[in-house]
Amino acid sequence: MKRTINVESLRQMPIEEQAIELVERKCIGHPDSIADGVAEAISRALCCEYEDQCDAVLHHNTDQGEVVAGASLPSFGGGKIVRPIYLLLTGRATKCFEGKVIPTDATAVEAARDYLKETLPTLNMERDIIVDCRMGDGSTDLCDVFRTCGGNTVPRANDTSFGVGHAPFSEVEQIILAMDEEISTRLRPKNPIIGYDLKIMGLRHGDQMTYTIASAMVDRYCSSIDDYVEATEFMKEELTTLARRFTQRKVSVEVNTADDIKNESLFLTVNGTSAEMGDDGSVGRGNRVNGLITPNRPMSMEAASGKNPINHIGKIYNLLSTEIAQEACGKVDGITEMYVRLLSQIGHPIDYPLVASVQIIPETGADFGSISRDVEEIVNNRLANISTITERVIKGELKTF
Repeated sequence: MKRTINVESLRQMPIEEQAIELVERKCIGHPDSIADGVAEAISRALCCEYEDQCDAVLHHNTDQGEVVAGASLPSFGGGKIVRPIYLLLTGRATKCFEGKVIPTDATAVEAARDYLKETLPTLNMERDIIVDCRMGDGSTDLCDVFRTCGGNTVPRANDTSFGVGHAPFSEVEQIILAMDEEISTRLRPKNPIIGYDLKIMGLRHGDQMTYTIASAMVDRYCSSIDDYVEATEFMKEELTTLARRFTQRKVSVEVNTADDIKNESLFLTVNGTSAEMGDDGSVGRGNRVNGLITPNRPMSMEAASGKNPINHIGKIYNLLSTEIAQEACGKVDGITEMYVRLLSQIGHPIDYPLVASVQIIPETGADFGSISRDVEEIVNNRLANISTITERVIKGELKTF
């Protein structure tokens, strides 16, 4: 059966030529990202538990979770938590299979706590956070769709939904991802005062780029306001230098613009996250699967983190669309920009979407016929091997936020 793949030329101004571009990233310690990370860690843990206990991944979705902010009293040299963060684990999971009881709740709590210990090592896991599991049983009709897809049969879509991807990344998109990587791998290890909760907002207005960064600071590594100011200035200088490696445009970087230094009103925290002092978080309210929030681009509003990787289109098609776009732009000459949309029909095989829509802005003078044929082949091959997405998600090789 032939797949429905539609490749068309898009008459649209490329993102780099538009006057305004906005891009955002909520980094790993942001409350929304905490919720996403925990949800995905639980899903992976359940996949492994199901395979160990039942030789198959059973139906589950853990994409419903909430971070309820606590309260803290940060202070130079070290403050204290006065009300712990409350983490509510919800969603659905298959708890019994062929008479066997699966310890889903215990698996979920353990996975959440392990993820938090690794991601936010400043947290005192016995004092600073409460993890509460209230997962329900899987929906019967969706369990049936899930269960009848065993053996060599390709799973059937659990929903009528779509996934979206684009490539290549613009300079602003690349810079924001690079900033997060720089902070995580180089700046924070050398300067532990830099917390884990950062939000990076990029604006390109013509050829002027402005990056506004909100960065929680960890009070135990900050003895005075001078240390705090020194750290923010250090971040500003380092990230400005980094951004200039990616662009010839003008770059401005500002850190913690809400600070009132004179009155010592600062983004100072006990553990490096605003979740301890007033900011709540929800699964799916942050980054898309490419790690960014991009209002100038087509996006799906699906919460990919925590959805099962077997037949949940909200996860699989968003990941696959993004990878198709990236692969095509890397292999096929003549593409300025590319957008991919995959639409499923509930109950139909996931490797045969109702439509695979590809829109391409070709380079001037490019042979669109040749581009179209090459791209269609890539789309067809990736759909034929869609199960690799599932395998890589379970192994933790693909990021969902």
